[in-house]
Amino acid sequence: MSEVRGHAARAGIGLGSAIAVAVSWSLHKSLVWAIIHGFLGWFYVIYYALTRPGGIGG
Repeated sequence: MSEVRGHAARAGIGLGSAIAVAVSWSLHKSLVWAIIHGFLGWFYVIYYALTRPGGIGG
């Protein structure tokens, strides 16, 4: 199982980064912001969910 995780980690993109890029692109339509948010990964996803109406924060 750890060998599978090692291969996924070496692929270069995680689930948090993929979600962050998708959310950023749909909101800003900017490649620069998508790259920045991709580096931030889960931090941006959680921030987005907390600050949007209907998200985790209500």
